[in-house]
Amino acid sequence: MSAEAEIRRRNIGEGDSLGESSLKPDDKGQKPAQESTTAESSDHIDSEEEKLPEEKYVEEMSKTLPQGTNKTPEVLGQALSGLPDRWRNWVIRGIFTWIMISGFCLIIYGGPLALMITALAVQVKCFEEIISIGYSVYRIHGLPWFRSLSWYFLVSSNYFFYGENLVDYFGVAVNRVDSLRFLVKYHRFLSFCLYIIGFVWFVLSLVKRYYMKQFSLFAWTHVALLIVVTQSYFIIQNIFEGLIWFIVPVSMIVCNDVMAYMFGFFFGRTPLIKLSPKKTWEGFIGGGFATVVFG
Repeated sequence: MSAEAEIRRRNIGEGDSLGESSLKPDDKGQKPAQESTTAESSDHIDSEEEKLPEEKYVEEMSKTLPQGTNKTPEVLGQALSGLPDRWRNWVIRGIFTWIMISGFCLIIYGGPLALMITALAVQVKCFEEIISIGYSVYRIHGLPWFRSLSWYFLVSSNYFFYGENLVDYFGVAVNRVDSLRFLVKYHRFLSFCLYIIGFVWFVLSLVKRYYMKQFSLFAWTHVALLIVVTQSYFIIQNIFEGLIWFIVPVSMIVCNDVMAYMFGFFFGRTPLIKLSPKKTWEGFIGGGFATVVFG
């Protein structure tokens, strides 16, 4: 019985080898090609649904995000035409740095209300940039209402936080206006209603194929609100508690920005992040050290 089993096993093995050799060359190539196609399609599905962008996509995305510019006004360009491009950019940045510092001093002279409006404007710009990165990462350009929803949540958040400040510091003046008393009395209830309206709007905008993407950007929007709106709220609180608590931190930020550029200009060799190719590790570390010394 063992000899017959051995003969049968050998015959089966020879038949398998003959069957494989009888396959056409095209048939041999088709199977791996089909497998690779299946693998590519599965990878494509993963990357579309859940994966973060690959390195190549990050490089392409960095080109679309706003970066610093080397364009100069025509008057300055003619006046500095004799300088190399590197030093021309240095001089122009220095000029505009002092112009911006002077403008900031004028805003401080305008008092708390002017600073509050400035903080609101900076907050809106920061929120726009963060949300734009979110759209680029998750590729949500075609989904309905999401841009409108993001800005709606920003407005409702600002209504809650800024309304709290106005009620706390200008409550007496606001209560004198009869039409505003209702807003003051039911401020938090109205803020809650605004958020619930936005949440219902989000649920109604859900598309069956894109649940994961939409919830990802919904979370991204709330993280952006937490970072931007909450910080601006505390900044405004500091303004009304005393300008010193606002001027000192902002001065340290200005110092960090200026010194990071200077260290990067003279010593920068190692790129920091691909989303902002002009930033370097040398500028990052040098700016941080200079800010600690300045503080």
